[in-house]
Amino acid sequence: MTAGYDRARLEAELIRDEGERLRVYLCPAGHRTIGVGRNLDATGIRPDERRDLGLSVARCCAYGITRAQSRALLANDVAAAEHALDARLPWWRTLAPVRQRVLLEMAFNLGAAKLAAFHATLAHTEHGAFAAAADEMLASLWAHQVGARAERLAAMMRTGKEPS
Repeated sequence: MTAGYDRARLEAELIRDEGERLRVYLCPAGHRTIGVGRNLDATGIRPDERRDLGLSVARCCAYGITRAQSRALLANDVAAAEHALDARLPWWRTLAPVRQRVLLEMAFNLGAAKLAAFHATLAHTEHGAFAAAADEMLASLWAHQVGARAERLAAMMRTGKEPS
């Protein structure tokens, strides 16, 4: 197993790619969203977040959130993506840290269930065929939807290196 990925860098990339909004907005799929891509309709506010952050969906909709609350939700969502990858793809932690971030970003953006539908990408990744995995990523509908983000993540998958 390789050393863990750079979590601070992952969070910075997610903030860049997802954006950060402190007021509720409708995402392109029409879901109420806040912070760094927190889907209030699907994920809502968990009981521990209600207790620790003083949040509820109704409160978010009425008043928005602070940057500190947004970052706490982001940290929780990254942890949830990690747990989902651990459950579905136990081998992901054996990848180089840059490639771990690629799968985490995709799980964060798509959700683990939709990422699991990337059968060829994941099979190639698991077996070390990173160029083929990158090609599969770029051939997907997701790549057309997210554009430059997919190109950057595919380059990271292909090379195992930080984007320049």
